[in-house]
Amino acid sequence: MTELRTPRLVLRRARPGDVDGLHAILSDKRAMKHWSTLPHESLAETQQWLDAMLARGPGFDDFVVELDGRVVGKAGAWRMPEIGYILHPDVWGMGIATEALRAVIPHLFAAHDAPALTADVDPGNAASIRLLEKLGFRETGRASRTFFIGGQWFDSIYLALARDRWAALNRG
Repeated sequence: MTELRTPRLVLRRARPGDVDGLHAILSDKRAMKHWSTLPHESLAETQQWLDAMLARGPGFDDFVVELDGRVVGKAGAWRMPEIGYILHPDVWGMGIATEALRAVIPHLFAAHDAPALTADVDPGNAASIRLLEKLGFRETGRASRTFFIGGQWFDSIYLALARDRWAALNRG
């Protein structure tokens, strides 16, 4: 079972006991503001989400993010080559997303033969766009009305990180 470690984080496969920690994130309106669904209204909804994650099996490269033994987020490729991440607002601004993605990206390139990783970001999520650009992602396009969530349309900015760009940026 793949586990990634950084100085502060453990990124590991989801477990059935993660439901409460994930629900604390997925039910938080701040965390879900730029997510592709509405905040979870019940623990049962999060349980269904977690069950789907668990059912994808060991080749599925999406990780639960732990800080000091506490589930604080999720990061990885929910469907290669698209990456995604979400963190509890309590850990925003601490560099957790950067640290997690600096572990996930090389793992994904090592484990898969994808020429690039991609991301679909809400244009209103300036912090996420800045993070991805800092990691080497570049905008590849935009689209209007890509997600219909809670009776409202949202747009997308598409970004990509080519394998060779990642390698060039992380030499030495």
